[in-house]
Order: sequence, then structure tokens, then C-alpha cells
Amino acid sequence: MNLLKEFCLSDKCSYLPDHKQTTHYKVIENCSAFYSQELIERGYRRFGKMYFRPICEDCHECQSIKIDVTNYNFSKSARRVLKKASDIRTYIQKPTLTKEHLALFDKYHLYMHEKKGWEYEKTSAEHYYSSFVTGHEDFGYEVLYFYEGELIAVDLIDILQDGISAIYFYYDPDFSHYSLGKLSLYHQIKYAQSAAKKWIYLGYYVKECPSLAYKAEYKPYLTLQGRPNEYEPFIWS
Repeated sequence: MNLLKEFCLSDKCSYLPDHKQTTHYKVIENCSAFYSQELIERGYRRFGKMYFRPICEDCHECQSIKIDVTNYNFSKSARRVLKKASDIRTYIQKPTLTKEHLALFDKYHLYMHEKKGWEYEKTSAEHYYSSFVTGHEDFGYEVLYFYEGELIAVDLIDILQDGISAIYFYYDPDFSHYSLGKLSLYHQIKYAQSAAKKWIYLGYYVKECPSLAYKAEYKPYLTLQGRPNEYEPFIWS
């Protein structure tokens, strides 16, 4: 493992309007699964070789959240989502970059720009590769969703020692009637249960951010207390 650089940046908040955000970054070459687990447990997220977490002094709205897989029970509506998607096929592999990936990624973000006002800028192959392909080491994967041979969704995850860390998910809005966001999370939970993993790390829950508030619907869950560094114990409650 090689820590290439470490720095903090302040910018407008990604989640709450009229807020500023300070983020701590670690850029790590050849990060081990063990150290990645240590960082995720302490509230970091991974994009490519970059691990980051908010460290805003006057705001604590971003709460790291994880689902208790051992005690999770699928509701009737969850079972309906899984049943409806019986004609969708999935395939798990190491992260890749194809023209289909880029086209789907842009289609999804243009849709979210029109539907929810997300900022939109056409992605480049270089940006996608640095965010979602590089840095996966021996624990990063992508789950590809296909309908009649057509790529309709991509779920990027890390499979760690005690759980799955959800990195990013995007899908074809033409297939939104399958509730693909929910479907991908249900698949993560089912896999974690079958592999005796304890947690699904969902990143940040922000109560006042509609794009993140949904995470509290998946119960039981725990949230991380404070912002422990990698040399301090962590408490989830």
C-alpha cells in the first residue's frame, strides 16, 4: 500500500443547498482489502484510488450508515420487486469500461438532471476510468444487469471481509418500472446473507437530501458516531 497524497478541499455542499463542505481525501495506490475495510468503517467512501469523507466543522448532517444484514427481513413489496425482475440477468466481474457503460452513464445522469436538477456534464472515458475502474484491487467489482442482452444497469461495489460497500449505481431510465435501485440493493443484501457478511455500507445518509434520505427506509441500520481516524476505535449505534 502506498499513500500517494492526502489533502482537504472546501467547496459548495453536494447534498444541501447554501452549505459549504470540507472533504478529506486520501489517494492510495495498491490499497489492501484490510485497510479499505478500516477506512470504510470510519466513514470513508472510495472512488477509484481516492478515499474521502466530509469533515465539516459546523455540520454533521452526513451520517455514515450501514444495513444490518443479519437481521434484515424482506418485506412483501421487496419480494414483489425481486419477482418482477425475474427476466433480468446479472453478471459480476471486475470493473470495466465500454462504450455501453459510458452511454448508459450519460443517459442516466441526463435523466437525473431533467428530473431532479442534478448538475450534468458529459463524462469522459478518462473520468469514468479514474472514478470506477482503477483502484478496485482484489475487492472491487461491478454487477451488470441485462434485459434481453441489453445492458440496463451497473452496480459498483466493494466486497470486504465483513460486508459490501456500495460505491455507485446507475441505470437506464427506460427500465425504471423495475425499481432497479431497490433491486440492486436487495441483490446486495441477498448476496451478503448467503456469504455470511454482516453489513451493507451505504455511504452517507442526509435527512434533508432527497437523493440520500431514502437510505433510512432499509432497517435495521446503524450510523457511525463521530469521525474516528484510522488509529482510533469506531462506534456504530
